[in-house]
Amino acid sequence: MALSKHINADRLVQDSHDKKSKHHKLTGIDSNTIQHSYGARYGTQPLPKYHFSSKGIDAESAYQLIHDELALDGSPVLNLASFVHTWMPAQADKLMQENMTKNLIDTDEYPATQHIHTRCISILADLWHAPSAKQAIGTATTGSSEAIQLGGLAMKRIWQEKRKAAGKSIHEPGPNIVMGANAQVALEKFARYFEVECRLVPISVESKYRLDPKKAMEYVDENTIGVFVILGSTYTGHYEPVKEMSDLLDEYEAKTGYSVPIHVDGASGGFFAPFATPQLEWDFKLPRVVSINTSGHKFGLAYVGVGWVVWRDQAHLPKDLIFELHYLGSVEYSFSLNFSRPAAPIIAQYFNLIHLGFEGYRNVALDDLRNARLLSRALEKSGYYAVLSDIHRKHTSAGATIKDVVGIDDDVTDYEAGLPVVSFRFSDDFKKSYPEIQQKWIQTLLRARGWIVPNYELAPDLQQIEILRVVVRENMTEVLVDRLVSDLMEITEQLTTADSPMHALNDLGHGHSSSSKTEHTHGKLEQGAGSTSSGTYAKQC
Repeated sequence: MALSKHINADRLVQDSHDKKSKHHKLTGIDSNTIQHSYGARYGTQPLPKYHFSSKGIDAESAYQLIHDELALDGSPVLNLASFVHTWMPAQADKLMQENMTKNLIDTDEYPATQHIHTRCISILADLWHAPSAKQAIGTATTGSSEAIQLGGLAMKRIWQEKRKAAGKSIHEPGPNIVMGANAQVALEKFARYFEVECRLVPISVESKYRLDPKKAMEYVDENTIGVFVILGSTYTGHYEPVKEMSDLLDEYEAKTGYSVPIHVDGASGGFFAPFATPQLEWDFKLPRVVSINTSGHKFGLAYVGVGWVVWRDQAHLPKDLIFELHYLGSVEYSFSLNFSRPAAPIIAQYFNLIHLGFEGYRNVALDDLRNARLLSRALEKSGYYAVLSDIHRKHTSAGATIKDVVGIDDDVTDYEAGLPVVSFRFSDDFKKSYPEIQQKWIQTLLRARGWIVPNYELAPDLQQIEILRVVVRENMTEVLVDRLVSDLMEITEQLTTADSPMHALNDLGHGHSSSSKTEHTHGKLEQGAGSTSSGTYAKQC
């Protein structure tokens, strides 16, 4: 007979010690819950978990203790939930190790590092077709989240200056910014943190789960500081139509006189579209696009910790947002939310730029798309799943060619442009045949085999649709695609067995928990401590 009462794991361990633990009279918590690692043969005293110990331990023991605990993390190779890159060549690892102590802000002390930073900005400005790379301006950031805040701030300040010059109020009714309801949380953070009304445009199946430019125009007015257009939705990988949005805003300006700029959130697409689909119009070739951000640690193929934001020219970055700093014997200019910043990720980014070049980045992008198409087709052919992403679908204008007949790989331009993201769900036929099977079980069962594949709902207005999502990164090889498909098919077919014990998964609720329920909660926010979700956060990003 199964136990039905709650078992306190911490208490079980406490009561099983050779010497009973004493609880703090105020907190009632036993802090002595971590024992020394097996490598510290002569360390017999337990370590406190949540406050300073009276004495430390030797470095080797500290390493072993932390190393062993981190073994409980998922494997980065099998983490198909994240866009963040997880592999670089050994030479890049060596460069980062050699430069991990450098602070990017100390330009006078590390001038060569600053030169590398400047070169990265120039290379990106050129890649994104800035009118003149010498006039473009930009900066490294911790990631796209910080970069988006900076891009939004610049648009807000320019709007304020225009309103003041026209003798109009900047407070009533105040500024607003327009974006799709599928926007990642960083975009909404800008609006909330910097007091800008966030106007979320509903998405639909017809709009391909992304911003609908025509519908977006219903939300634009004279107080709109700009439109965030996303080059690669985190939900399905679809590119939002920057060119269409730009054309509609051109028409709006011609009719009303109000100029509304575009900031392109290219967190993923900014380092992908230029190489995979260079013919796509989305960047500074469009005069309406005033700034672009990207994440170097996504399809920029660098380790986590580096993002970029570039303005098409200096006129679109107001001078009063740039700080002149007289610091450590030099004059520095800064526009960022952080001050100190590690230089190593920027150096790693530059390593990729010169190591891979355009051809190398393109080869990686095309390989990612090829594997994503392979996975998409396999899922759809199974009959168990429907794929919401479109990168494996040909343009309606791309008919049968000689390549289809002889079996040669199709050109990437034959297919819908997008990120190598595969978003899928149970097919309608499968749900009709097996209504008792819950899609969230797939996430849990895949996790039991090491795979990390998130299951979550789409953005507002389509939140009734749950999707599973796989991000195909460079290290997601065809061998891994084959293994993933095999595991998915086996798991799905086992669930269809009427007497399968896997149906008991329903008792697991939402599946795998990120941390133990018995773990200490100091410093953690409880459920309900935050504001109500607007649904814009793609949970696994």
